[in-house]
Amino acid sequence: MVFVLLCLFEADVLFKTVVITINLWHLCTLKKIRMNLFFSIENALPRVPGVTFSTPFNWQVQNGEIWAVAGSNGSGKSLLAELIIGQYGLNQGEIIYHFLDELQRNNPEKTLHAWEFIKLVSFNSTYSIVDFRPMYYQQRFNSTEANESPFVRDLLIGDGSSNPVTEEIIKTLNIAKLLDRKLIQLSSGELRKLLIAKIMASNPQMLIFDNPFIGLDVASRHQLNELFVQMNRQGIQLLFLVPAAVDLPDCTEKVLVMNQCRMASFATAQEYRKMHQRENIRNSEIHIDWATFQTPEDYPEVCREVVKMENIEISYGKQIIRQDVNWIIQKGEKWALLGPNGSGKSTLLSYIFADNPQSYAKKLTLFDRRRGTGESIWEIKTRIGFTSSEMHLYYRENVPCLSVVASGFFDSVGLFRKCSDKQEQAAVRMLEILECTHLKDKPFLKISSGEQRLVLFARSLVKNPELLILDEPFHGLDTSKKRLCRRVVESYCAQPDKSLIYVTHRREEIPTCIDHYMELD
Repeated sequence: MVFVLLCLFEADVLFKTVVITINLWHLCTLKKIRMNLFFSIENALPRVPGVTFSTPFNWQVQNGEIWAVAGSNGSGKSLLAELIIGQYGLNQGEIIYHFLDELQRNNPEKTLHAWEFIKLVSFNSTYSIVDFRPMYYQQRFNSTEANESPFVRDLLIGDGSSNPVTEEIIKTLNIAKLLDRKLIQLSSGELRKLLIAKIMASNPQMLIFDNPFIGLDVASRHQLNELFVQMNRQGIQLLFLVPAAVDLPDCTEKVLVMNQCRMASFATAQEYRKMHQRENIRNSEIHIDWATFQTPEDYPEVCREVVKMENIEISYGKQIIRQDVNWIIQKGEKWALLGPNGSGKSTLLSYIFADNPQSYAKKLTLFDRRRGTGESIWEIKTRIGFTSSEMHLYYRENVPCLSVVASGFFDSVGLFRKCSDKQEQAAVRMLEILECTHLKDKPFLKISSGEQRLVLFARSLVKNPELLILDEPFHGLDTSKKRLCRRVVESYCAQPDKSLIYVTHRREEIPTCIDHYMELD
């Protein structure tokens, strides 16, 4: 009997010892995991005006992990990033910035905030380079008005007193050739590189890239992929916001998928790419009654040559980018204009769209009429539909999206004239075609950058122009929207005598209707 009791006692002690050991191991493991966390979002409900959240956010990011947040346009990617950097408050829950603990211990006399160490690199971040508010679209083509624009060298290096950009960053991003250019003369892709260089110089703890490759050519995307690897090795935490798997940087390890402003699922980057590959690619045609879209009553006579350039020179002031450009676009032809960042594509388009006063000194004919023979720029613009990254950058009118689309009838940045009933109906119809009627009454500056790009695409098409110029129109769009917009472009091109100039850095996005190519080396 005594022997039995002793055995039971020893078994009980052994059991309790095992339980205590397991609990201690569990606590140590949790502590170790928690110590290795960079930040964690716990049961958080954001406080965002006009948006109701029913599902709390829960997410943990370990030190050194490279995450991407993926989802369709308007799914909540940017909102999540703004929540992380502290732009929005919380109705419940908390965001714990674990990386701040050690920094705070080293700086006990100062209260540190996460937003000081986490930087968001987005399309709109371009405004942080310099004050763009007094600048306006087309200004860079007016040399006399570019005198006040700072030089890139002054912005990057300055007097060396405040986080100058290192030679290593300049070399990695291949921007040494930009140092003696004025800021206002840079293309959208060059501005993107400049922005990344400036933010890198601030020694951030974490960088959040919204559409990291937007506006960048193949070589620049490769350079940026390499830079991401270097950043990670240097201890910079990376997070990417992407609308599609094709936009994932090579170094991405894990993916958080957003859907309707909630955290829908988690996957490895490899799993997410495989899911993307299995998506059903729909190539069905889209049927649009283009006759319902208004054209001017006093429409000009039909021309034979839409564009004719003879020995055209592309230059910024005294700096010559390219010489002897010869290009003829016959009525009804569909062209792709290709070339790396800074090769002069946007400047060439500015001659055609009558944005650049230098065109008066060029041997240039538009719609069978030589430039400078008495035509107004509005007579030219009325025949052209146009959208570009540069227009997106300067379109800062916070008006309803329907007004943005309708401004395409008047070729203005903002709507300053009253639309007719027919024009307003056409604007509504174009939003319906692009499946974004829900944006109709939303302020343009309050929607995501991808949704803004979609609205500006609708603006370019709303008057069913004679010539459509699309400069990187699909950047920032999710896979579904890219396919839809591509089918809309092909439907437009199926009309008799419609001409197209399509610019892109991604050849896989080129519509099937393209039958001619112009490439600037």
